[in-house]
Amino acid sequence: MRRMTRAEARGARAAAGFLLPFLALFLLCFIAPIGFALYESLLKVERTGPLGLGGETKDVWAGLSNYAHALQDEHFTAGFGRVLLFGAVQIPVMIAFATALALLLEAASARWVGFFRTAFFLPYGVPGVIASILWGFLYVPGISPLVEMAHSAGWDVDFLGRSTVLWSIANIVTWQFTGYNMLVLIAQLKAVPGELYEAAKIDGASAWQIALHIKLPLIRPALVLTTVFSLIGTLQLFAEPKVLKPLTNSIDSGYTPNLAAYNEAFTSNNQHIAAAEAVLLALVACVLSFGFLRLVGRRGRGGEDR
Repeated sequence: MRRMTRAEARGARAAAGFLLPFLALFLLCFIAPIGFALYESLLKVERTGPLGLGGETKDVWAGLSNYAHALQDEHFTAGFGRVLLFGAVQIPVMIAFATALALLLEAASARWVGFFRTAFFLPYGVPGVIASILWGFLYVPGISPLVEMAHSAGWDVDFLGRSTVLWSIANIVTWQFTGYNMLVLIAQLKAVPGELYEAAKIDGASAWQIALHIKLPLIRPALVLTTVFSLIGTLQLFAEPKVLKPLTNSIDSGYTPNLAAYNEAFTSNNQHIAAAEAVLLALVACVLSFGFLRLVGRRGRGGEDR
C-alpha cells in the first residue's frame, strides 16, 4: 500500500479542515434534532396517583403507541390528503408560471429584464406570515376590494369558504414562490451555451421551437430541483393556514400535518405525539421526494436509451 506524500497529507488535512465546520453544523442542526425527535416520539407521560391526578412521571417507554395514535387521528391523516391535493394542483401551476417567466425574460427581444426580474422576485422577500396577512385583507368580506368588486358584478365569492380556502392558500404560495423558482430556472438558462441558440436559428428554428426543443430539455435538472423543493415545502405548509385560521371556520387545528403537530405540542401539551407526527411527516417527505427523483431518473434514462 502506497504511503501518502507530504503534499498529499497536507491536502487531506486542508480538505478535512474545510469539511469539519460543515459536519459540525450538520450534526448540530440536522442530525441532532432528528435524533431527539425520534427519542421523544418513543416516550409518553405517565400520570401517577389516584385517578391519574398525582405527579407526572416522564420518560416512560411508549414504543410505537404514539405513532399508532397519530395515524388513528382523523384530523392528522386528513391533513395529509389535503396537502397532497394542494401539491398536485399548485406545484404544476407554479412551476409552469416560473418556467414561462424565465423563458420570457431570457428571450432575445425582452426589454427591462432587470426590472421585471426584480419585480417577480420581490414577493419571495416577503415573509410567509406577512404575505398571509396581506392576502387575508383581500379575502375577508367587508374590507376586501376584490370581494366588493365581485359582488358588484353579481358574483357570490367567498375566498375563505370551506371549498375555496385551500385554493386561496395556494394563491398565496404561488404568488410568493414563483419568482424564486424563476430565478433558479434563469440561472440554469444562463449556463446554456449561446452557440446552441445561434445554430438553431441558422437551421431555421423559431423562438417557440428553440424554447421547446432546446431550452426546456436543457433546464430539466433545474425543473426537477424546483419541483422537489416545492414538494417538500407543500408538506411543510404551516404559516398560511395558521395566519388565516382566525379569519375563517374552514381551517381547523389539523388542517395540515405541520399545523396538527404544532397544536398537539403547544396547545394540547403533548410533545411526544407531536414528535411522532413530525417524524411521520419527515418520512412521507423523504419517500415522496426520493420517489419523484427516482421516477424522473428512470424516465430520463429511458429517453436517452431511445
